[in-house]
Amino acid sequence: MGRVAAPFGIKGWVKLLTFTESPDSLDAYATWLVASAKGSKAGWEEVELEDFAVNVKAVVAKFKGCNDRTAAEKFAKRDVAIPRESLGDAPEGEVYWLDLIGSEVVNPAGEKFGIVDTLMQTGANDVLVVKNVVGDISEEILIPFVDDVIVKVDRLAKTVTVEWEKSWGKD
Repeated sequence: MGRVAAPFGIKGWVKLLTFTESPDSLDAYATWLVASAKGSKAGWEEVELEDFAVNVKAVVAKFKGCNDRTAAEKFAKRDVAIPRESLGDAPEGEVYWLDLIGSEVVNPAGEKFGIVDTLMQTGANDVLVVKNVVGDISEEILIPFVDDVIVKVDRLAKTVTVEWEKSWGKD
């Protein structure tokens, strides 16, 4: 959903880089997940949101118990997420990127392309970044996430069916 860029001020606030469509959308969630500090194997740390603001200087947040700049510094350069269950179901005809990551990509003929590693925005449309690893060889396939290509997304089965051929884009 975003990343903590740095401390903001001296009262425990942090400045955020948001990856959401609307910067103020993170304010809707009382609990956030913050990636553990580098070197830690804990994964994600749950934090409660105390306050949130979007202003001309930055998108900023204050976590409960984070009351000074030193405390805020420990969150710098760490990714921010929200628990998946907080999102609920995507609106009709839409899908959360989070639900696509890790999905197997296949075409109607049953050819397997690999697993959705991430998505990217190109300006024109979103693109699935599909990774296929066979032994020591890793292949990356870019597939446009547009209605003409995406046949079906099955969130529960973790599959994305695409109208795509293995040979496309391999010149």
